[in-house]
Amino acid sequence: MKKAIAVLLTAALAVTGLTACGGTKTASSDGSSINVCVGSEPDTIDPALNSAVDGATYLVHLFQGLAKWEQANDGNLEIVADAVTELPDGVENADGTVTYTYTLRDGLKWSDGQDLKASDFVFAWNRAASAELGADYGYMFEVIDGYDDISAVDDDGNPINPDAKLNVSAPDDKTIVVTLNNAVSYWNELLAFPTYFPVREDVVSNEGWATDASTYICNGPYKIDSWDHQSVIRLVKNTDFVDADKITMSNINFYLSDDANNMLTNFKNGDWQLIDEVPTNEMAALKTDYPDEYVVAGNLGTYYVCWNVNEQIMPEGSEYANDEIAKAEVRRAIGLIFDRNYIVDEIGQAGQVPASSFVAMGMTDADGTQFYQNAGHEDFTGYYNVSADAFSANFDEAVSVLKKYYDYDESAGKFTNFPTLTYIYNTSEGHKAIAEYLQSAMAGIGITMNLENQEWATFLNTRKDGDYSIARNGWLADYNDPICFLDMWTTDSGNNDVQFGRDAHKDAKCYSMNLTPYGYDITVVDGTWAETYDVLISTIKKCTDEKVRYGLMHYAEDMLMETGCITPLYYYTDPYMLSKNVKGFFANPLGYKYFMFATNSAE
Repeated sequence: MKKAIAVLLTAALAVTGLTACGGTKTASSDGSSINVCVGSEPDTIDPALNSAVDGATYLVHLFQGLAKWEQANDGNLEIVADAVTELPDGVENADGTVTYTYTLRDGLKWSDGQDLKASDFVFAWNRAASAELGADYGYMFEVIDGYDDISAVDDDGNPINPDAKLNVSAPDDKTIVVTLNNAVSYWNELLAFPTYFPVREDVVSNEGWATDASTYICNGPYKIDSWDHQSVIRLVKNTDFVDADKITMSNINFYLSDDANNMLTNFKNGDWQLIDEVPTNEMAALKTDYPDEYVVAGNLGTYYVCWNVNEQIMPEGSEYANDEIAKAEVRRAIGLIFDRNYIVDEIGQAGQVPASSFVAMGMTDADGTQFYQNAGHEDFTGYYNVSADAFSANFDEAVSVLKKYYDYDESAGKFTNFPTLTYIYNTSEGHKAIAEYLQSAMAGIGITMNLENQEWATFLNTRKDGDYSIARNGWLADYNDPICFLDMWTTDSGNNDVQFGRDAHKDAKCYSMNLTPYGYDITVVDGTWAETYDVLISTIKKCTDEKVRYGLMHYAEDMLMETGCITPLYYYTDPYMLSKNVKGFFANPLGYKYFMFATNSAE
């Protein structure tokens, strides 16, 4: 059974480019090899631990899950069965749980020749969901019966039920039986997500297994031939792969770089056939000079600034130092001084749209309209009025709010006692340009914000650890449901970079919630984040009435945006350069790039 994914974003907003010329072409001329760059050295390519888009691109070439994204003949993208014979409908049980039974295809093998077994999936899912592993995406298994037990930890972070398991079993080597808490509309999309990919117990018992080609055992269309860290990951076609006869690209060389100018040089001289980042100061010229090779594709994602909720932003000695409501008002006010239209027109230059909400443009609502169009205020779309005409009023409102908490020099038009901030961002000319604009906007009202650049892996872990005050961030959808933008902010989520419900914020009793209008006897006044937002997300995931569920998701985004910790800047597009010699390549709206069915012909 196939499940088509409706994506409201245009798949390709613009296509530009000329023939790549000059240099020595290192890819073979028989179409069997391709050189690409989708990012720098990955933080991890363990399917359970990865939370980055570049890592996901590597993983979809190295592993085969129960389902996958596929491009149909008409160009549309679908979720289809992959390692299983079909994607069956679930069977609802008397207690409201839903059970799915899957049959593995014949001939499935690991890259070392061993047979793939149903029990490998059972092990992998339990490992990824376990409190012991602490994976960023462990919460993705929350829909499976038994997750609450397997993920429970005590105050010290130790598993409460170390022997607990998800309700998934392998009655034999080819059969997987899994029971969900209730019907989940996006279940098949979860099965196509890298966190649900299988790993083998004996392989991952070596903690360093995913860092070296010699120990990296996978089950997908490719295996790692070599890995020169900080330079290149070379993939070679896996001849044991069940669908090896359909794989047209024999070798993929993933070059590792975070230097957009270096990427463009390698593309222009013909050494690299795809680069996933384009220097912002080159975009205008590339649109004209490379009309067949400059691509701007649609993405389901939001570029935003995140604040560490535990960062002290009140002046020394302020009576509001421990007032979470006041600090939230300050953060929201800061979000008003950023000119999003300037950012997308002068810096982004790739068709990005100013963002008024966190849940991205393109995510559908219960009635089929776009979720973001129904969010926030009644007098304008979303939580920030991002029209160009509103910027002056936004700025004046921000200054008025901030005057309540900080000293203001009327003659200079600046605040004089706002604490110094440090903004972290990962290496990229585009991120740097946006950081410098944000710094300038802050300085314009007297706020000093220093900039700190970090390499990709370090940056990810700095945010995760909460060792920052304010940071660049971005989120692409994991599947086509708004919950994937909302469940990441629960207290124990590995993607909760804001640190909601942690450290000092853990005991902040300032949140209220009333779910009685939605049919739930749940009311909380002056509760903690865990007592309100966490409960709300859990309620959403157990709700089977789609109209109510979407209403609750709007309620969750209202609560999230009220904190001011999320400052959306724009809705993503995906600009990249693709050689016109490459055919059969496709990308999905989650940002993953697919090369296995491509060919690369010389001129």
